Amino acid sequence: MSTPTRPSPVAADAPLTLTEAPPRTLGLRDSLGLWGNLGISLLLPVAAVYVVMPGRSLWVTIGAIVVGAVIGAALLGATAAAGAREQVPAMVLLRGLLGRHSSYLPTALNLVQCVGWATFEIVIIAEAASRVLDAPRWPFVLGAGVLATAMALRPLGVVRVLARYAVWAALAALVYLYVQVLREPLPELTEGSASSFWTAADIVIALPVSWIPLAADYSRHVRSSRAAGVGASVGYGVATVVMFTLGVLALAAYGSAGLDVIDALLVVPLGALAVLLLVVVELDEAFANLYSTAVSAQNVVARADRRVLVLVVGAVATLLALTFDIAAYEPFLFLIGAVFVPLAGVFLVAYWLLPRGTWDTSDTAPARLELLLPWVAGFVAYQLTLPTYFAGPGAGWTSWWTERQTDLGIDPANGWSASLVSLAVAVLLTLVVRAPALVRGRRS
Repeated sequence: MSTPTRPSPVAADAPLTLTEAPPRTLGLRDSLGLWGNLGISLLLPVAAVYVVMPGRSLWVTIGAIVVGAVIGAALLGATAAAGAREQVPAMVLLRGLLGRHSSYLPTALNLVQCVGWATFEIVIIAEAASRVLDAPRWPFVLGAGVLATAMALRPLGVVRVLARYAVWAALAALVYLYVQVLREPLPELTEGSASSFWTAADIVIALPVSWIPLAADYSRHVRSSRAAGVGASVGYGVATVVMFTLGVLALAAYGSAGLDVIDALLVVPLGALAVLLLVVVELDEAFANLYSTAVSAQNVVARADRRVLVLVVGAVATLLALTFDIAAYEPFLFLIGAVFVPLAGVFLVAYWLLPRGTWDTSDTAPARLELLLPWVAGFVAYQLTLPTYFAGPGAGWTSWWTERQTDLGIDPANGWSASLVSLAVAVLLTLVVRAPALVRGRRS
């Protein structure tokens, strides 16, 4: 990466190319507002259906949500703080870990992940809006795609709007939905068992961790690493607890009628209005994924104009949302997410716990191929703990890993957190792999 030029004191928004230095105009309130809004997503209460298990008490379920949110948000905050310190996007930040050319591997995976999640968010927005307004879905797909793309063209301006206005509108809708749901009869908090606590927590951990490959794209514009870390961890962590718990309570209150979470919330008096407001707020998730796709691509093509990249990616995601069954693609997105869990562990240990000297994110950053080992081992540990579930043509992946579990005597219903097992393996192996370099450093 060539030496960035100094940003203008009146720089209005994010730089157009990777060769320009990022303006650091965001403070703690902006960071809290951004990550709070990203956490207020309809995807989280919808995912709550995977957290609720027959026989598990409501108290244990909510406890798993809190524990999972704390763990995931802490990892996200530590990554965001590093991005603010180094002032580079997320994939460029990985040059200091793996080297410039080796960083292209996680970059390619992140491009696929970001386009997929942008498409998924557009589908969620369109599906929810079509249900609320009882209208065809395709106009909402087009509208959401166009609006999210427009937002991604001026990301810092959007962040300020989110922090100052959108977060309060979303909170008002959430407070109303909570009041209405809590008025319904709910089961006793302690009724049931404590089964599968870590399985439930693992699902919650996955949501904050899914943002780790994007965090530095935004935190590089925050004035201090402390503001970036606190904003990401507290903003997204609190929102995660709030949204997952809303989904769990809605299922407990209305689930007996066989409704999914969105339909359950629509049953609430004036629930359609509140859900429609959350649908509008949902645009920020699609915008963030579109913007991060463009910024990630600049790790490979540093001089590419991010506005052109955003327009291309926005058009692709919108077209996919119109023509592709994104539900069939969802397991693949979770598989890619499992790839980034151990990578986060390797990065955080190498950056925060081991002596690192200068974190080299330049074009000449040397390769550290030995750090691929703990990354790959962590991914294998994840799949051996909880294989990513595929149906249909991809079922062979799940069955192969299930057979390996049997070979190793691992109970498929082990109840462990795949994220924590993966992180532990990645962290320990990173320490082992880097030990010789540390010893040489002390002797020199």
